[in-house]
Amino acid sequence: MGGDTATVLVAAEAGALADHAERALADDHALRLAENGGQTLSKLDDGVDVLLLHRGVPGISGDQALDEIDARGLDCRVALVTATAPEFDVVAAGFDDVLTAPVDTADLRSTVERLLALNTYEQKYQELSSKIVKRNIMEVERTEAELTDSERFAELQARIEELERELAELQAEREFDERLLPT
Repeated sequence: MGGDTATVLVAAEAGALADHAERALADDHALRLAENGGQTLSKLDDGVDVLLLHRGVPGISGDQALDEIDARGLDCRVALVTATAPEFDVVAAGFDDVLTAPVDTADLRSTVERLLALNTYEQKYQELSSKIVKRNIMEVERTEAELTDSERFAELQARIEELERELAELQAEREFDERLLPT
């Protein structure tokens, strides 16, 4: 994920989607625009948080974009934008969301925000999982008295509780579909 301001790469030929994304997202996010596959690949780096990939952008398919993201080890979310109802091939693809054009401003904004929140959720969930494993190891390997006296263990427990609260708040705030969350 990029810095404080999320970066959204919009891969679409000049026109409606690019213009619409610019109007809908430019105030809150850093935007990068790419009109073809070459530009998309050159602008796709670890600073990109969300890729809005129009299915009709010349020179790159959704599969190619996803393969490139995997090959580079990038941590970005991808929403496929298509002018027609998605075909069944999208089921097997690794997109995080599919939008059917024309996309209205509210849908565009909410999709980007949901994808960013999902990324945050997963990062916090991974940290929580790691902290719980460490806590469990300490609880098996140390006496209760050692745990009670340990400032580091108390900090670990406090961080676990903090992460659990943050995850619950994020889930309630964004109303994530339970099937999309890590298990």
